[in-house]
Amino acid sequence: MLLAIDVGNSNTVFGLYKLGTEGAPAVLVADWRMTTPSGQTTDEFGSTLRNLFALRGLDMSVVDGIAVSSVVPPLDWMLRQVSELYFKVKPLFIEPGVKTGLPVLTDNPSEVGADRIVNCVAAFERFGGPTIVVDMGTATTFDVISKKGEFLGGAIAPGLGISADALFSRAARLPRIEVKKPAKIIGTGTVDNIQIGLYYGYIGLVDGILERMIAEMGPETKTVATGGLARLIAGGSKHLKTVDEMLTLTGLRIVYERHLERNRKRST
Repeated sequence: MLLAIDVGNSNTVFGLYKLGTEGAPAVLVADWRMTTPSGQTTDEFGSTLRNLFALRGLDMSVVDGIAVSSVVPPLDWMLRQVSELYFKVKPLFIEPGVKTGLPVLTDNPSEVGADRIVNCVAAFERFGGPTIVVDMGTATTFDVISKKGEFLGGAIAPGLGISADALFSRAARLPRIEVKKPAKIIGTGTVDNIQIGLYYGYIGLVDGILERMIAEMGPETKTVATGGLARLIAGGSKHLKTVDEMLTLTGLRIVYERHLERNRKRST
């Protein structure tokens, strides 16, 4: 089985896949989301993973492949150690030099985050192009895929959580609140005033960028949202119609399967 690991600034998501054989599709057996570890040792993180597997009735020995997208370089060494010590597997990191099947037509392709690459791989596989992927995490990224399946570039904006934290930290009298869809558009209390501003303000940011990108790419452009806040924001957006919370893991699986296929061809 393949363990796909998406390491973000705030959260790390794992997906355990039973890969397809003889034309059968791959199956997501289990998935987990945890706070991205900070300061944990290899053994601490390995023990956490062992407990997560055990809670699902799974043994770590079922894993014979690991694919990683990481935007937190200081954790990469620890993840390599965990993979080799606890799973006895050499991990595949999505990094410059790894063939993904996605041409990257930016000024400096090595600057593009691994999560953005695998998101685009999965989105093009599912929707074709042109497509825009909006990944809502610590930052919100907009990634544009051409009709031919090329990564053209995109945009990066502060995430909704960062925006909320900035407001609360700079305005001492404003209380910290849960960010959710407000019940009305004209607030009558401090809490709903803040909720309205954050929720609809952020939808305005997302839709404003998408509107301009779609105008440039053409009206046939498809959009897909992913990330922890995708469902919340897509629910009020006029441009985001599809949500795929497993898009990054799917992209990791696809890249790994392509990697296996290339290795098989080399050995024959």
